[in-house]
Amino acid sequence: MLFLDTAVLETHVYIDGFNLYYGLLRGTPHKWLDLERFCDQLLPKNDVRKIYYFTAKVDARPHDPDQPTRQLAYLHALETLPRVEVHLGTFMSSVVSQVVVDTDPATGRYLRASGKPVIKTDSAGAPVKVWTFKSEEKGSDVNLAAYLLRDAYQGNCACAVIVSNDSDLLTPIRMAKADCGMTIGLVPPRPKGSVELKRLADFKIEPRVHLLASSQLPAILQTPQGTVHKPANW
Repeated sequence: MLFLDTAVLETHVYIDGFNLYYGLLRGTPHKWLDLERFCDQLLPKNDVRKIYYFTAKVDARPHDPDQPTRQLAYLHALETLPRVEVHLGTFMSSVVSQVVVDTDPATGRYLRASGKPVIKTDSAGAPVKVWTFKSEEKGSDVNLAAYLLRDAYQGNCACAVIVSNDSDLLTPIRMAKADCGMTIGLVPPRPKGSVELKRLADFKIEPRVHLLASSQLPAILQTPQGTVHKPANW
């Protein structure tokens, strides 16, 4: 881990929930994550005052009908953490026509030429297209940027730590640094995240697996909605 001398910095943490899940938690037994414990361990020299968690409610899928139930249990569990604020965006689904990439018959992997995917074409040389179901999460990056800039311009904290790989956050981070002198930390959920984000941050912390393992919520929690259990397959 790399730290600045941030012993007395009041800090807010801004977490892109889907970035965190797909970059760090998916496929692990650490999804029942205690965000307060996790952030305190990531930033032992900082005074973490608030943790924003940006996500959107997922829909049931034919292959995973219990996905919304598991997510709702986790959102209720987060309500037991006084420093955590959950902010919800939305999911938008649509059917779109998209071109198909060519694949290697032996491996099934898509082909590349000059560093770019090879588009599959028909006998006339036209791109092959198929209708696909597309689901996009909307609002998390905008909400994160808005709360970051509000805190920066109101002087609500001296340090902001961003848990995301999203390069769309470059402009609001530059503004927070240049206009308000805010110290910016970055916790990239994926090792191969945005190079520009890493360069812009004042310090960067790699989230180690042992911190996830030691930052788990209790399996059973009492919440305002009643008793919440950790999902069985988590």
